[in-house]
This record gives sequence, structure tokens and C-alpha cells, in this order.
Amino acid sequence: MTIETRKPGQKLGFFMAVALVMGNMIGSGVFLLPASLAPYGWNAVAGWIVTIAGALCLAWLFARLMAGTGEAPIPLVEREFGRIPAFLIGFSLWVYVWAGMVTISIAAVSYGSSFWPVLAEHPALASLGVIWLLTLLNIAGTRQAGAFQLVTTVIKLVPLLVVVGLIAYVAGSTGAQTVTPLPKDGLSLSLVNQAAAQTLWAMLGFESACLAASRVANAQKVIPRATLVGAGLTGLFYLIVCSGIALMLPADKVSGSNAPFELFVATYWSSGPAAFIAAFAAISAIGAVNGWILVEGEVPRDMAERGMMPAFFARNNRWGTPAISLFVSSLLASLLIWSNSSKSMGALFTYTALLTTSVVLWLYLVVAIIAWKRRLARPVAALGIAFCFWSLWGAGLTISLSSIALMLAGLPLYWWARREAGTQQN
Repeated sequence: MTIETRKPGQKLGFFMAVALVMGNMIGSGVFLLPASLAPYGWNAVAGWIVTIAGALCLAWLFARLMAGTGEAPIPLVEREFGRIPAFLIGFSLWVYVWAGMVTISIAAVSYGSSFWPVLAEHPALASLGVIWLLTLLNIAGTRQAGAFQLVTTVIKLVPLLVVVGLIAYVAGSTGAQTVTPLPKDGLSLSLVNQAAAQTLWAMLGFESACLAASRVANAQKVIPRATLVGAGLTGLFYLIVCSGIALMLPADKVSGSNAPFELFVATYWSSGPAAFIAAFAAISAIGAVNGWILVEGEVPRDMAERGMMPAFFARNNRWGTPAISLFVSSLLASLLIWSNSSKSMGALFTYTALLTTSVVLWLYLVVAIIAWKRRLARPVAALGIAFCFWSLWGAGLTISLSSIALMLAGLPLYWWARREAGTQQN
């Protein structure tokens, strides 16, 4: 997507770039991850540490490459590996967006079920309702969707700040008495790996400042620092919140909860504030779905303008929005939900989070390989490559193969676009 050049005084400085990174990283993942990670105990804490370190390596490589060249991922890959690999990475970005939207909509329904229990009985149907209501909002125009996004962005920080404060208070009052002790047999590499594959979902989005390089003042210096600081602070925030909830409550209660934040606040405070926190978490997740829907129409439109997708993906409706791109994206998201509708709320969230993470890992892997080819901090690039493969292994063979299948499934669209281009030339 083309970003207009701004005057120096209108560009983002360091602190605003950090805010951009953190704002795009903090979504819905943190609100349900404690339930998924509770069975892993201290292995999940180790998984968080590995994930944060790996994400920082990848974030630094992204920052150095994209701040230096000013290129977005698709043209960067095209320059290094050619047009078809660039299409596959671009298509994986699109899959990452609409599959991620599914994961976030499940989180919204999960917390909404605290008020309407019927939602927990039909999580797939309720998630579809969230997606299509917000898709219609976006089709009606970005102005309405943008206003909705502004309100929900402010709201989403409330439950996180409350839980961090409560963890600090309880830990200060009781010490280590309320914390699950370390396992006698030590940590398990296999369990750490499985936990890390799930935690990476919450760390996605660290590349935000890189993708907005033309909007950042002194980009070559500011973006690497802002990306590392933003990703590091977000990772630390997640480590405290998720580990605190998972280790300070019985694992069976947390893993069986559709709203672990609400459960934690109800346990260490009272049910009134807990319901309040659940409401804010649900609104936050709905806002995140809206934000991803804003993006899901832009990725295929941008690829269509580059001649990598059929031309109809680039068409706008009378409100200036890519209605066809939005409709097709949400339709694919709906198919993903229905194909896994037999799963429980927690199982559905875990599956879609792992699938989304596996899909975008191919982008991260290619960026790390490009850094290696360009002799850019090869030790860091090697760590980034190893982390990507390690995370794909942790996600499981089925999930990783599914992510490859999803990428390859887009090739008919590429050939369609090339045929259109050939017809126009003739």
C-alpha cells in the first residue's frame, strides 16, 4: 500500500512509533491465553521468555531491513526471490489477517458469554455474527469503522492495567504463597516448545512501525529502537499478566474458564469489578476484530493493484471501500469457523491461534533469510531462522502443513491475475 510522504513536522517520533508498535500488538490474545497456557505451568513462563527473545530477534531484522530500504514485505520478497514467492508471502499475509480475525472474534464471544451464557453454547455461530456485523460496518465506509476503532482502542487497556495492579498487590501481600511451585522434575523442553508456539500469537504485530517507515522521522535510527522497545515492553507486560493468572489460580479452573481475566479479578477482588473487566475485555476484542477487518480488504486490493490478484479485488464501492475484498475475506473466515465448529471455545481459540501464527511465520522466516543473504547481523538472522523453525515444530506437523496448504491454495488466483494481464496486453 502506498503511504503518502509527510512533512518532517508531521512524522512520527520515537515515542509515537513505540505507541504504534504496542497499540497494534496488544489485541485479544492476552485475554484467553491464560486458559490455554494454564496446564503448562512454569513451562509456559519459559515459553514466554523464549518467544519474547525470538520475537525481538525478528523485530530487529524487520526494522533494519525495512527502515533501510523503505520497502514493504511483498516488494522486498519480490526483489530477492521473484514474483511467485512474493505472491505466496502476500497471500500468507492475507490468510494471516482473516484467520487472525477468527481467533479474535472467538475471544470476543468468550468474554461476552459471561453476560449471555448462550454464546458459549454456540461459539461458532456467535463468532460469525461478530465478524459479519463488523464486515457490514466496514463495507459502509472507513469513517464509521475508524470512529468505532478509536473508542475500543482506548477501552482495551483498562483490563490489562487492572490485572497488573492486582497481581502486584496480591504478590506483595502474600509473597510466594499463592504461586504454583516449580515442578519437582524441572521443565520439559517439549512442553516449553508447545507453550511458546501459542504465546507467539500474542506477540504478532511487532512489524507495525516497519510497515509505516515513510511516516517515521529519521526512520533508520528511530524504527529499530522503537520496534525493540515496543516489542520488549509488550512482551514483559504479557509475561506478567498471563503468568500471574496461570500461576496464582488452580490450573484446572483457569483452563476451564471462558474468561480467565474475570476469574482472576473475581477471586482476588469481587464479582462486581470482575464483570466490569469482562465487559471491557469483550469490547476490546470486538474492536480488534474491527481493526483486522479494516486490513483484510486492503491486502488483496494492494496485491490486485500489483497484478498479483484478480482485478476485481481492487474495485471500490460507492463509499470508497474494497467491498469485494472484504466480503471474500470474511467468507473465508466463516468457512474456517464452520470447518472447526465441533470444537469447544478454548480448543477453537487454540487451533486458530496456532494456524494464524504458523501462516505468518513463513513471512518472518523469509525476512530472516533475506537478512542472512544481505549479510545483515548474521548471528541474529540465524537465531531468527532457528526460532521460526522451532515455532513451526511447536505448532505441530498438522498445523504447519495446513499453513503451507493455505498458501499454495492461492496460486489459482495468481494465475488468474496473470491471465488478465496477458489479455489486456493483447
